[in-house]
Amino acid sequence: MNAEMKNTRYKRITKQIEDLIFKTEDPFARMSTIAAVLHHKFDYYFWTGFYRLVNDELIACCYQGNIACLVLPQNTGVCWEAINRKETVIISDVNQFPNHIACDSRSKSEIVVPMKNRVGEITAVLDVDSKELNSFDKVDAENLEKIVALIYQKC
Repeated sequence: MNAEMKNTRYKRITKQIEDLIFKTEDPFARMSTIAAVLHHKFDYYFWTGFYRLVNDELIACCYQGNIACLVLPQNTGVCWEAINRKETVIISDVNQFPNHIACDSRSKSEIVVPMKNRVGEITAVLDVDSKELNSFDKVDAENLEKIVALIYQKC
């Protein structure tokens, strides 16, 4: 899928997500809906979900796909890399990433987007895995950042 087609699809999906999640301000309901919609609208999304940052641990929450690693060891893996950098991280080949956490060996590439609350603190990350190498790019990053920002947006 080229960048223009991907952007068009994300715009449609973002509108759909807004229509669904703005019925409540509950962040968990919003995260659950976002994970479900994204997971079923992109064929290259293999695992789609959120990890919450609780007491310096990343704990699985609101996801679609195979069973997740429930707790991610601190400062390891792509999710922690995104938290430590305070920015979206795209990994084209997870086997080339030091300290990658393989919850499912079929995952080949990954994107992780930090989620910030209303005061700018990182409270969770959106983690998306693909079974294909090089699945994610700047278009995914920009659009997923907009979608994740909706979680704490007022209705």
